[in-house]
Amino acid sequence: MTNVEDRRGIITRLSFLQYVITALFSILAISFWVLQVAQHAKFEEMAENNHQRTLALRAPRGIVLDRNGKVLVENRPSFSISIMREHSKDLNRTIRMLAGLLGYEEAEVRETVNRHRREPTYRPITIVLDASLAQVTAVRARRLELPDVLVEQVPTRRYPDKLAAHAFGYVGEVSDKEVSEDESLKSGDIVGQAGIEKVYNAQLMGIDGARRVVVNSLGREIRTLEQVEPIEGKRLQLTLDYDLQKAVEDGFRVAGFNGASVVLDPQDGEVLAFASLPEYDPNAFASGIDRASFSTLLNDPLKPLQDRAIQGRYSPGSTFKMAVALAGLEEGVITPDFRATCGGGATFYGHYFACWKKPGHGTIDLRRAIEQSCDVYFYTVANLVGVDKINKWATNLGLGVKSGIDLPNEQQGLVPSTKWKLERMKEKWYAGETISVGIGQGAVSLTPVSMAVYMSTLANGGTRVTPHLLKAVDEGKGWVPAPVPPPQKTVDIDPDKLQAIRDGLWGVVNGGGTGGRARIVGMDISGKTGTAQVISNTGRLAAAKSNRDLRDHGWFVFFAPRDKPEIAGVVFLEHGLHGPNAASVAHHILDTYFAKKEGRPLPEVPADFRLDYKDPYARKTAPAPQN
Repeated sequence: MTNVEDRRGIITRLSFLQYVITALFSILAISFWVLQVAQHAKFEEMAENNHQRTLALRAPRGIVLDRNGKVLVENRPSFSISIMREHSKDLNRTIRMLAGLLGYEEAEVRETVNRHRREPTYRPITIVLDASLAQVTAVRARRLELPDVLVEQVPTRRYPDKLAAHAFGYVGEVSDKEVSEDESLKSGDIVGQAGIEKVYNAQLMGIDGARRVVVNSLGREIRTLEQVEPIEGKRLQLTLDYDLQKAVEDGFRVAGFNGASVVLDPQDGEVLAFASLPEYDPNAFASGIDRASFSTLLNDPLKPLQDRAIQGRYSPGSTFKMAVALAGLEEGVITPDFRATCGGGATFYGHYFACWKKPGHGTIDLRRAIEQSCDVYFYTVANLVGVDKINKWATNLGLGVKSGIDLPNEQQGLVPSTKWKLERMKEKWYAGETISVGIGQGAVSLTPVSMAVYMSTLANGGTRVTPHLLKAVDEGKGWVPAPVPPPQKTVDIDPDKLQAIRDGLWGVVNGGGTGGRARIVGMDISGKTGTAQVISNTGRLAAAKSNRDLRDHGWFVFFAPRDKPEIAGVVFLEHGLHGPNAASVAHHILDTYFAKKEGRPLPEVPADFRLDYKDPYARKTAPAPQN
């Protein structure tokens, strides 16, 4: 019985197992039928469309306009080429092939990829920011072999005119450091790296969009699942005047000198023109500057990347004399009628200091001393006032301090004092050192932008304006005026004492002074020339065989009209030989300003620019510089 029962149990279990196996195979058969027959079309599409990609749609940066609505900075369409690592089966093969198609060294492409290896694999690595048509065509022709390479159209910055390069700045791919410091940025973003592009990057950037697409195993797009359009950055209106900016730079180029110029509205600090030469081409950065080109810019002895207007520091020469005069007047040391006698030079503390005019100026008062730029007069005043009082009033006027302009990396100039020398050199200040300070030489070292503020302060009666470039922002519902930055200081200046200085400045241009080249009939231009030595006479002779350019710098500072100033500024000619040369450039700037205001045709740079290219130090015996 036992064997029979055991046999029955085995048969029962086998039958149950048979039913289970039959059921499982039936389920599998039904499943296969459902997959292969009932839902064949659905799963065929799913098999073919086996990838989704989210493609970033880069937001165009906001365009930039001048004060009259002329476009200064805009965008243009371009193509970028990127590698998508998450879709790459053989990254090394992709790098090799792509480098060959692009005409790049393989090591260069590999370095770019390695630099971004720590980033999420779904994020494309941009290899070319602004690909040429030949590169795009070559990559697209091999798209079946390179499913992990993405070619997409992106907006790229464009600077239509080669003007105001240092004011605009340039854009470039965000650095790893910038990404780590700002959570709103991601690798591959294009951000401002200099100028207003950097200062107002948050407004200009906009918000990227995205497009989610389905692609097949070959990387070919099948359909778009979703698209969020990018939001363009805000439009900015600058205080710059295109025509005046062009006049500034045309004047420099015709003159044949490098340097800087800043032109302001002396009432509120609006920057009407801003130039630093030599300049660079911001378009080269917008399309991704290569290492060789960037190295060339960095190593160029003329330093085109340096913004001379806010970073260059130079001896101001005779343009500093108004600060010395105001210190003497306000401290009660002199009056406008104070006279000094110039016989071609004077001796102070056992040293003879020459005047630029060898025969001398005779006995003159303050107004005449400014007009004729008499060195002996200002040696005398500086000696009476002292360096600390000169420092006080020069600083009040905007010299030796930062201007606060809305541009990055402004440098601070220097007006020396006894405290400065003690802290910096651990030495006392000697009275004899003040003599050279009186004519803007010695330790005095100032930026062109601070000189423009200085002249604005003298023009408006004592308000030290803050220069600024932003005039308005388009917030989407119309232009909203940008807040005007408050003055950095209001200086209490006696109007009668200031008028004596202003009379002298008018005489420089209109009364037979050294700035006659800036004269415009009926416009009452006021200004002051300055010729600043790069090296002392003795030092020049000792360095005669060096390759350094030792020619003097030329300055001209100005405001106009005399009684109701509406424009003020500075022209600085690097190695420009003489201050009157700078006055020639200023003449063209001012002539353009008034022509535009009056509706006259804008002037061309005169063919007879009246520049003096003769270097007085080319002779063996070097005379004192002409002011």
